[in-house]
Amino acid sequence: MAKFCFVIHPLSFEDVVRYEPGAKGKGRPIIAKIMEWMPSWAAAHVTGIRTPDGRETEGWFVAAGLLPQQMLELPRERVYDRILKAIEIGAELGAQVAGLGAFTGVVGDGGVTIAQRAPIPVTTGNSLTIAAGVRSLFRGADEMGVDAQRATAVVVGATGSIGAACVELIAPHVAHVILVARNETRLRKFSEGLRERLPCESSFTTDISEAVQRADLVLTATSSTQDVIEPEDLRTGAVVCELSLPHDVSRRVAVERPDVLVVEGGNLRVPGEMKWWRVREPGVPFDMGLPVGTALACMSETMVLALEDRCESFTLGRGIELDRVREIDALAAKNGFELADMRAFDLPISREQIARTRAAAEERRAASA
Repeated sequence: MAKFCFVIHPLSFEDVVRYEPGAKGKGRPIIAKIMEWMPSWAAAHVTGIRTPDGRETEGWFVAAGLLPQQMLELPRERVYDRILKAIEIGAELGAQVAGLGAFTGVVGDGGVTIAQRAPIPVTTGNSLTIAAGVRSLFRGADEMGVDAQRATAVVVGATGSIGAACVELIAPHVAHVILVARNETRLRKFSEGLRERLPCESSFTTDISEAVQRADLVLTATSSTQDVIEPEDLRTGAVVCELSLPHDVSRRVAVERPDVLVVEGGNLRVPGEMKWWRVREPGVPFDMGLPVGTALACMSETMVLALEDRCESFTLGRGIELDRVREIDALAAKNGFELADMRAFDLPISREQIARTRAAAEERRAASA
């Protein structure tokens, strides 16, 4: 089987400490400055990925240590250089295909330039992220008793590469889909070009709050570094699936809206007994804040390609083909990948919590009737 590497970067100052415990206790301005200049490094060795039919792969998480805001604000060539150095490290370790995590797959042209310059094929992982996100949204609908065929769904970040594909996959299963994005001209053009192909009613708006207040189902796929959905925006009993990192939904929702189900949509359970070991401290586990045996869907796409010996740039750029989404979804299932248990705000969601959320929604509906 082929081997893989996956480029990671800290999404928050808390992540920096996870990646490099030596940063604990240092001030945020100092950490930010260190991250700006710190060379890429091999962070973790990934082992134990084993399919039901016995095939195995291994890989490495290689850190391009810029924070999200730095990814967006620093000169693009400088960011590209950091990402490419990370891929080169992975290739030197033996990787034959590379994945781009979080903002490394967003900056610039969605991985196209990186793939042209990299020593090995590159994928953003967005195809499997889309498949996992849509599955997670409708699993949440089932848990909350939402009749999807009669529901209004909102896709926030609809003109992005992930959001645009999610719109087309969600539309056949709902009554109305609302497209939301910041650039009205681009959004209008996208909506008008898509409308004839959608099997349900559709509309668009740049007003996130107004759209979400009408929604039974919400999927977020933005590249924002700030909260875009607040507790007061959400409808009673709504289901929100986040595909964005950092999170799009305010953590206030967890406290103030017990009647709303928020789920992280891009997590998959990996076959085998996957372990992440710190490269610099052999034998010490690497903590990315995910449950044991769970990986992000974008990571999982890279793992699936390695298991299939498909060393190719599977997902790149701003336009994602639905056939690609369906293909990698089927390959992931064939290799034993499946939706992970529900999580929200970096914590697991228990069966009891889901029952309480559904009961709270029914009680609030009854009170307002």
